[in-house]
Amino acid sequence: MSRILLVYTGGTIGMIKNPETGALTAFNFDELLSNIPELKLLEHDISTVSFEEPVDSSDMDTSDYVKLVHLIEDHFEDYDGFVVLHGSDTMSYTASVISFMFENLKKPVIFTGSQLPIGDLRTDAKENLITSIQLAGLKENGKTVIKEVGLYFEYKLYRANRTTKVNAEHFEAFESSNFPAIAESGVNLKVNYEKLMKPNLRKKMIVHKSLNDNIFVLKLFPGINYKTLEHIFNTPHVEGIILETFGSGNAKTDPWFLKLLKQAIDRGVHVVNVTQCVGGAVLMGKYATSERLKKLGVISGGDMTTEAAVGKMMYLLTKKLGPKVFKTIFETSLRGEMN
Repeated sequence: MSRILLVYTGGTIGMIKNPETGALTAFNFDELLSNIPELKLLEHDISTVSFEEPVDSSDMDTSDYVKLVHLIEDHFEDYDGFVVLHGSDTMSYTASVISFMFENLKKPVIFTGSQLPIGDLRTDAKENLITSIQLAGLKENGKTVIKEVGLYFEYKLYRANRTTKVNAEHFEAFESSNFPAIAESGVNLKVNYEKLMKPNLRKKMIVHKSLNDNIFVLKLFPGINYKTLEHIFNTPHVEGIILETFGSGNAKTDPWFLKLLKQAIDRGVHVVNVTQCVGGAVLMGKYATSERLKKLGVISGGDMTTEAAVGKMMYLLTKKLGPKVFKTIFETSLRGEMN
């Protein structure tokens, strides 16, 4: 038996539909077992806690990330695993940044949600919730199996900071194109042991509780113009820029674009290059259109998702690192977010 804490932050999974009006209303998690009687079949001790005011995932910000980390930390010693119920729209962003805030994590923190409310006849919420609890409570020889932040949706458990939401309608809402699932649910739970994070059990867990959101993500497109970028790049408070570039990290080679990048980097702004593609990686220098970015000192995001790059940037900016050290650490895998 494992002790599992369900943490409800908000989202569709926490809603039930009024059968008469069709309106969605907030789910009362104090009555969890009566609403989902299947949970009684699990051999786990399940407790619940909710944000005082549930937040739609589209409204999540750094203060909510910090609140969530505090909540998990406050209960950390009392439970074997945590299941975070969260809206699917920005789940990958939240789960990614939380993975960086917990250093040397030794227990599972599994995010899940649903495309349909838990009271809907065809809901995917029950399976997602039940299997997430099973995975969070999974032990072998009395020891916890999963020791990282995961994201479970539609029969697959992914490393959270490797995921992206790719579909707003299908139950298979998430993908992890550059890293395989770490567990799959079928007739049995199949764990991909070789791909699991392996924390140093001799070291203590460190919880990082501050984030810096003075960043922006810029998705390049053919025809993007100087006046627009000049205004954006010269925003005074910006400390980090994530460029979503073409293919394997390619961008414009117009002198004005390279000049804007150089000016930003010279001011101390950290610029990271990630690909717009769902799969693949940035390989700066492979083509002439990325070679100049490399010479300017643009940081390679490798095969990181945009969501992971955002979380990593928010985390690292609080460390007040010099440009070279920041670049070295950003290009190094910290929580399994890149190959």
